[in-house]
Amino acid sequence: MFIFSMVNWCLDRGVAGFRIDAIMNIKKPNIYTSYPVDRDDGLASIENMLHDAVGIDDFLHEMKVETFEKHHAFTVGEVFTDRPDALEAFIGNNGHFSSMFDFAETIAGKSDDGWHKCKPVVWGDEYKKAAFGTQARLGDIGFISNIIENHDESRGVSHYIPEGDANDTSKKMLAAVNFMLRGLPFIYQGQELGMTNVAFNSIDEIDDCSTLDEYQVALDAGLTPEAAFKAVVPYSRDNARTPFQWDATANAGFTTGTPWLKVNPNYTDINAAEQANRPDSMYHWYKELIALRKNPEYKDVVVYGEVVPYKEEQTNLMAYYRKGTDSALLVVANYQHDAQDVVLPGTYKKVLMNNLETLDLNGDILHMPGYQAVIFEM
Repeated sequence: MFIFSMVNWCLDRGVAGFRIDAIMNIKKPNIYTSYPVDRDDGLASIENMLHDAVGIDDFLHEMKVETFEKHHAFTVGEVFTDRPDALEAFIGNNGHFSSMFDFAETIAGKSDDGWHKCKPVVWGDEYKKAAFGTQARLGDIGFISNIIENHDESRGVSHYIPEGDANDTSKKMLAAVNFMLRGLPFIYQGQELGMTNVAFNSIDEIDDCSTLDEYQVALDAGLTPEAAFKAVVPYSRDNARTPFQWDATANAGFTTGTPWLKVNPNYTDINAAEQANRPDSMYHWYKELIALRKNPEYKDVVVYGEVVPYKEEQTNLMAYYRKGTDSALLVVANYQHDAQDVVLPGTYKKVLMNNLETLDLNGDILHMPGYQAVIFEM
């Protein structure tokens, strides 16, 4: 088959693996029918058709055997499905891929009725529930791929952190709780700088077809043009597709020409050149997280250790153990603007990372300012 030949051509030349996009759409059902309307705009969800498509696993297994498996290639699938056997089928011992992305967090606050009905993520509790839910379902089946953002989502720090609270401290907190989960952390371009959503001024500045479609959905639902724009622009994919912010020169150092999308106006404050020279920057925080994962002393527990939630009932606290055979780490994050106290489970051996300069500990009571995140060796 042509597709197999094309994939093998790349692998034969040293390509190490593939990200497989929108793979559940590879096969359509062998039926022609009109699905019932399930939205006020007269449209039906594409998921109706995807549920009727059978035999996708046969396609994917054949592709794996004829291409990836022969080259020991790494593969990660963009898989959207509510199949109860999805994890085992896609990333189990004989799964189609090496890993698959976890989108549970990205759909927090979203609405099937259109972007204009989406709601802001409720502080830390929705994110915590989604992340722990995936970990519980995953068990020891395989390795999930954890993301904060990608090319199809708005910027994670703008989506998961309440408006007005996105700063270096809260951004580092979000990075820590995501990066330390069991699985493979993926960093999207600009995430390592804490790039934010863009202050778009009008729908004329938007290029993303999905945003334009959702803007029309909002208009058809009765919103004014101003209200429709305000409702959909926070979720626009263009937020993550603006030019990378290299430095504080014209067009953020991305080009001397005219970029396809406007440069985020905050590029003079958020850019790679400034952060590379600042030891306490987001860029260096991500380097520290990567170094911790690679540290021979902690690599096994970070990579293979079990995720065990801690104080799960405490509001806006995201805390969990990474438990290995011989060691354990504890990640504790105050996922809110206000300070709160956390009772630690015992004496810790070492503070491995802390996004603030101080640690306010009185006995076993840890007083955490807003958005503090600490990684302990227990």
